[in-house]
Amino acid sequence: MKRVKTFLEMIKFEHTIFALPFAYLGMVLAARGWPTWWQFIWITLAMAAARTLAMAVNRAVDAALDGRNPRTANRPIPRGEFSLQQTWLFAALSLAVLILAAWMLNTFVVRLLPLAVLALIGYSFTKRFTWLSHFILGLTDGAAAAGAWAAVAGNLSGPLPWLLWFAVTVWIGGFDLIYACQDVEFDRREGLYSIPARFGVAAALRLAQLCHVFTVLALLVVGLLAPLGWPYWISLALVCGLLAYEHSLVSPDDLSKVNLAFFTVNGYISVIAFVGTLAALLVR
Repeated sequence: MKRVKTFLEMIKFEHTIFALPFAYLGMVLAARGWPTWWQFIWITLAMAAARTLAMAVNRAVDAALDGRNPRTANRPIPRGEFSLQQTWLFAALSLAVLILAAWMLNTFVVRLLPLAVLALIGYSFTKRFTWLSHFILGLTDGAAAAGAWAAVAGNLSGPLPWLLWFAVTVWIGGFDLIYACQDVEFDRREGLYSIPARFGVAAALRLAQLCHVFTVLALLVVGLLAPLGWPYWISLALVCGLLAYEHSLVSPDDLSKVNLAFFTVNGYISVIAFVGTLAALLVR
């Protein structure tokens, strides 16, 4: 149990809150309300397993880099509290749960699974060869919303799942840009690719703002096409306010509040977006 606790702390399991509410958003929009409990349980397990797989692989692949980075040198693997073999074992177990969950949902999801696994495992390597790694991460996490839609509907027909995918892609890509600003000097020294390291912190923060404008626009179109009622529009207004607040916390000269912007504010955003959408579907 101690090993399990250390592993969950290492992969920041509690931050599953970022992607899971957007997966639920895709789920309830596809169902036009609450899905069956069977679907809900297996979607939840699939999304938790997918994120656990991705984070475990990320920690294993980046173990040497984390040990050289002062910001991450205290993580369990560099510190010697958790081995690479144990990390890969947990990754394999997560993959098994993900495969089982997909099998329990529908054949369309099973057919998409190889692409999803490739993205979940592969994105950790992208910062070694492209500064677009932030958006590859966004695409990978954004697939949660489209995947949950597919889990209910058995297809990705129509614009809504793609709009949701795009919204989450640019949302996560935007706040990953903010987070990456902390490691500019390290990335340059190690030859890693990131937009802050390539173009500077100021440019990265401006691009993050643009990404979040696109997030709001995509969610605006979702609300119009669905169509969704007043609870959704209230939640979207709150999301806009929180995104503005997030960007007010950081500047090229002051990154001391990155964790508040990255972890706390974005957790609220995803939950509010989901609750507003569900309420709009239930009160129509």
